[in-house]
Amino acid sequence: MDYKKSNAPDSTITWDTQDLASGTNNIYESVLVIAKRANQISVEMKEELNKKLQEFASYTDNLEEVFENREQIEISRFYERLPKSSSISTQEYIDGNIYHRVNDAKKEE
Repeated sequence: MDYKKSNAPDSTITWDTQDLASGTNNIYESVLVIAKRANQISVEMKEELNKKLQEFASYTDNLEEVFENREQIEISRFYERLPKSSSISTQEYIDGNIYHRVNDAKKEE
């Protein structure tokens, strides 16, 4: 997914709990769905960042030299400015872009 084009807020906002509970009729289940999606997003973003920063990796054992690469700093700043994974997942949930299902194994017993 392209998180750069996300319409999630960059800063903290207050979400209407009625909107959050509308998909599952239970606010706690909704928060669980949002939290699981936030974990998925943060793992994807971390893998993407690590791939980009791997290009700049130096495998020398010289501790005296510190390399400051302008491109590496810009990439890191870009990822720091992105909305947090919890904001992105909450916005996806509100927009109806998250699919979730309930496993009813307990009802069958």
